[in-house]
Amino acid sequence: MEAIEALACRHQLPARHDALKKVRTQLPALAALVDFWWQGVRRDLEPFVLSPQWDQWVSTCLLPMLYWDHQVARTRCRRRKAKIRQALEAVRTAFERHPLTLRLAPPVLAAWKAWAVDRVKSFQRTSSSVEGRNGYLSQMQHNQRGLPKQRYKVWAVLHNFDGRAADGTTPASRFFRRTFPDLFETVLSHIEDLPRARQRTGEIALCL
Repeated sequence: MEAIEALACRHQLPARHDALKKVRTQLPALAALVDFWWQGVRRDLEPFVLSPQWDQWVSTCLLPMLYWDHQVARTRCRRRKAKIRQALEAVRTAFERHPLTLRLAPPVLAAWKAWAVDRVKSFQRTSSSVEGRNGYLSQMQHNQRGLPKQRYKVWAVLHNFDGRAADGTTPASRFFRRTFPDLFETVLSHIEDLPRARQRTGEIALCL
């Protein structure tokens, strides 16, 4: 943020103090999300008691390579896709030349890659203005001129537990790495018998 401010000042760009303030307030939450993801990675690696060399291979070669490989297919912007491809090729070269990669047997390497893909898929990069729960709810807020608080919670539940990706997983199952009961069946199981429809006065008179 300091570099952006210095750049704007140096080139005499219009001051956007409100925008910079808004970004600063969001940075702690974004950093906490990334830290939480890395804590999950460390938790998975604890049982292996990895040496520093193994830890370096996982964190700087294996995970970055599969992360960028996963993201390049999800990016539609040509300029951003080109930058991701550059990062992917650089980390792929480092991965292929790493001594541990050359020493691992194919089945073991495949198992490590499968684990890394699972971790990578649990970390979703989305633009809140066009994708994800916040983007969809912002559109609903605009179209319906504001959503009731209860309906806002309902849409959040629908997105997290019933919005499915191409592989059939939901955001909740990817994040928590476990399956959840079907949302529709769960809600249906808590609904009792519906009351009978109320008879109109005219219909009662006809019956008499």
